[in-house]
Amino acid sequence: MVFFDLLYNLNISRKSLMNLVIDQGNTICKIAFFDKQDEPVDVINCMDLNVAFLDEIIKRNHPGSCILSSVKDSRPEILQFLKENVDFFLQLDYTTSLPIKNAYKTPQTLGLDRVAAAVGAWGIQPGKPLLIIDMGTAITYDFVSEDGTYLGGNIAPGLRMRLQALNMYTDKLPLVEPYTIFDSLGSDTEMAIRAGVMQGIVYEVEGYYRSLQQSHYNLFAFLTGGDLIYFDGKLKNGIFVFKNLVLIGLNRILHYNANS
Repeated sequence: MVFFDLLYNLNISRKSLMNLVIDQGNTICKIAFFDKQDEPVDVINCMDLNVAFLDEIIKRNHPGSCILSSVKDSRPEILQFLKENVDFFLQLDYTTSLPIKNAYKTPQTLGLDRVAAAVGAWGIQPGKPLLIIDMGTAITYDFVSEDGTYLGGNIAPGLRMRLQALNMYTDKLPLVEPYTIFDSLGSDTEMAIRAGVMQGIVYEVEGYYRSLQQSHYNLFAFLTGGDLIYFDGKLKNGIFVFKNLVLIGLNRILHYNANS
């Protein structure tokens, strides 16, 4: 019995080296557990973050540290539960210390997902100028300089927002669903909408990349976000897909603050 208790406690100790990373977005919540090699070992999507769900996954994985990033106001019971069930808890906000410099003039208005993606990109490709394109509810374009300074970026309507706008603000245009395959030119109205919106995003992304590359020849571009599946393989060389870039960045921020 003592031997099995020792094995159980050793297993808990190993698991406690894991980090719990929570990214509450506008639409879904992404949750990941990172091991001591900073590799995501489990990534979960959920529509409703609640205490019962957190209790289940924490008991299963026994993380030692946790970071929560939310674009919404976090429920008090969730914050209290996390504080009581991990050794180190960090709620990301604009005052949190970062492993990159932030030159944004209004840091309190900067999206936390944009910050995290920039940190994740810099951790993967330090010392290079970086363009981070995040395809979520909105499409964001963010730039990090060679010395690791976040200089800002732009926000544009996302894929579904553009499709919905054509339907909402016209009398006759239908609501069209995005597909992974789309033509450059549409031969009917539905195809014309899909091609116009999706091919337009391709041109937009490539335009940002070419513009920044003129002044930063060794520019490295990251493509991330929930809608990247529609554009993977549609973009020219030089733009690389990193599916969980925000989660990777949050994990790096957690490490940076826990070690401090």
